[in-house]
Amino acid sequence: MAISARKFDSFARNSWQYLKRMDDPLQPSVERLIASYHQTGGLNHIDGRNLPSKRGIASLCEIFLKLMYPGFHDEEPIRSAELAPITRHRLREFSVHLEQEIEKSVKLRHPDCPDCEAQKSTMAIVDALPSIRQALGTDLEAAYEGDPAVLEYDEIILAYPFLEAIAVQRLAHELYSLGVPLVPRIMTEWAHSRTGIDIHPGAEIGSHFFIDHGTGVVIGESCIIGDHVKLYHGVTLGAKSFQRDESGNIVKGGKRHPTVEDYVTIYPNSTVLGGETVVGAHTTVGGNVFLMQSVPAWSLVYYEETQLRIIPKRNAPPLDPPT
Repeated sequence: MAISARKFDSFARNSWQYLKRMDDPLQPSVERLIASYHQTGGLNHIDGRNLPSKRGIASLCEIFLKLMYPGFHDEEPIRSAELAPITRHRLREFSVHLEQEIEKSVKLRHPDCPDCEAQKSTMAIVDALPSIRQALGTDLEAAYEGDPAVLEYDEIILAYPFLEAIAVQRLAHELYSLGVPLVPRIMTEWAHSRTGIDIHPGAEIGSHFFIDHGTGVVIGESCIIGDHVKLYHGVTLGAKSFQRDESGNIVKGGKRHPTVEDYVTIYPNSTVLGGETVVGAHTTVGGNVFLMQSVPAWSLVYYEETQLRIIPKRNAPPLDPPT
């Protein structure tokens, strides 16, 4: 019968002295591994405060998606008469667990921070949920209008990974804006692992946002994205080489990622870099473009077509004559 990790850890602690007396073939390996814990820093969290739970935050994201899209993330349909009690239960569960994770996260950096700060942040997020849902409604519209392959809204919510990624990012951005450490980044990395879309919680994203296909998209922390922006798969909105201080350490923070204004479309596998780079409104950036300079509004950015050659392989069999 399986036992919980907590019970197993308790068993391990109580039996440690006993195992040391036994002729245990694992004992030398245990001792070498423990020695490495003392020798290699940065990989341990021993005798420290309780860390935010990655599994707990993943569960929070699941509850959040159920609150944003009731009925779409459930095994059974939700009836109108059930909506209020189900929502009340989910919101209470969401707020209780979110407050716990925020408290653990904040106290890692500020041990003396009062518990009420986590409660304030949690209530601010709960109050923001309707406005997050309103923004997600515009993203849904953008996907429907921007993809001729989609036939109905239900298909987007059920099958399009971008909508899940942007939903979690919009929640994480609210937490990021409140100064909550760790939790928002764990949220967006959970979405990244599920969707292949990597959006930092610090990115500011306007309404009617759409990522078509989505795989491989990267959006950096200090990106500012306007309204009605459409990206395709493989697009990177990133930073140039990092600045370093006099001691050679990377300078953290600052505007490192580009600004993309309203009604911009960026086609697949294009890269736009730099905090000073601005892609002007109503601009279209073609596929495979590498851009590190600003572009005025109403521009078309593309590479001139190079010569394409198609030749037979050396070992190609002769073609059959036409009949």
